Amino acid sequence: MNNFKALVVDKTEEDFSVEIKELSLDDLPEGEVVIEVAYSSVNYKDGLASIPNGNIVRNYPFVPGIDLSGTVVSSTDARFKEGDEVIATSYEIGVSSYGGFSEYTRVKADWVVPLPKGLTMKEAMAYGTAGFTAALSVQRLEENGIHPEAGEILVSGSTGGVGSLTVAILSKLGYSVVASTGKAEEAAYLKDIGAERIVTREDINPEKVRALGKELYAGAVDPVGGRTLANILSNIKYGGSVAVSGLTGGVDVPTTVFPFILRGVNLLGIDSVYCPMETRQLLWERMADELKPAQLLSGIGNEVSLEELPATLEEILEGRLRGRNIVKL
Repeated sequence: MNNFKALVVDKTEEDFSVEIKELSLDDLPEGEVVIEVAYSSVNYKDGLASIPNGNIVRNYPFVPGIDLSGTVVSSTDARFKEGDEVIATSYEIGVSSYGGFSEYTRVKADWVVPLPKGLTMKEAMAYGTAGFTAALSVQRLEENGIHPEAGEILVSGSTGGVGSLTVAILSKLGYSVVASTGKAEEAAYLKDIGAERIVTREDINPEKVRALGKELYAGAVDPVGGRTLANILSNIKYGGSVAVSGLTGGVDVPTTVFPFILRGVNLLGIDSVYCPMETRQLLWERMADELKPAQLLSGIGNEVSLEELPATLEEILEGRLRGRNIVKL
């Protein structure tokens, strides 16, 4: 363990680089838990961390990767011991503290979740932050009274990580899922992971945003935001809810108060980064059991190596990936 491999991004006044380099434990940040990383995963935020103007990384050189699963090598915190299998996602991982694109890392104990029974380290990274966000979105819909008998649930951005896992989780729970995508060629994939009906991106995002449209969906999960969210809100049934977690469609939402005050629609903000640890642990337990879709590895997860990672990070920024890409360390 004297030296190990990691994907390192570095930026100077003259240059920006993304390279696999050798590091030592002395290079790692402060923290109570040293982890031998088994798997990480590829998220849009990781793609942004791999470009010079992504506005994610605060200090260079840096190791991206907001997700990781692995085995504890050493711990100065009594909650964890050598040999424990663990998950660490969100918080400052891969943003201001070295992340999971490394064979070893060191993190704060408060960021670590014991790997639940029923979940392998690879499955945990097929989920990763995207899967946790999907599961949290579904749980928030449930908490607001949305159940399978209420009607169809719309999922936007459905071929992405959050979207794919939301479709699969909702389907397993017995919901009727409508998947929206701009990729007509992915219809078979979406049906395979549980979508009952496919609509186009244009179907749910017409050029003119109506303050109130037809009442089409009992609820929705939207990782897109922007005009897409505004249009979705106008088509939610009375008392329905929309869980929003993303902004790839923009940060401005050109809506009115009408969906909220005339139809009692709930807009649910989903934050997976600083979600309380008690909620986080309980949700991971659900993800290891009742929420875990059969297609988690066979249909949604795709494994890549550390050497393949730079090209994969480019692909996620270009919107050319579907489902989840798991990084084997």
